[in-house]
Amino acid sequence: MEEVYATRQFEKHTLVSFRTPSLINPTDVERVRTNLLRMVEEEKRTHLVLDFHKVQFLSSQVIGIILTLHRKLAALPAGSGGLILCGVGPKLMELLKLSRLDKLLTITPGRKEALAM
Repeated sequence: MEEVYATRQFEKHTLVSFRTPSLINPTDVERVRTNLLRMVEEEKRTHLVLDFHKVQFLSSQVIGIILTLHRKLAALPAGSGGLILCGVGPKLMELLKLSRLDKLLTITPGRKEALAM
């Protein structure tokens, strides 16, 4: 089975690039949740960049995962952590706007901008 995402380290940032157009399968979503929370809680990765450029659809559980990661990283001392979303296409941006998450989350057009923050 192909991995749903790939991870790369760029200095302080951990880049998580989703490789699938659909983050809806409950098994995949649960694995993503477990792995991303482990990165933050156990591996102490404090600067996460989630790259959604290939993703067209995602479940409400993925929105929950994003919110949980945002809360955990935002609770760290100022400047020592954060969550950035990049490569968010029009469909996903619409979903983020509907749920007003576009106001809460840091969203950049692409990877380059996200990694420069």
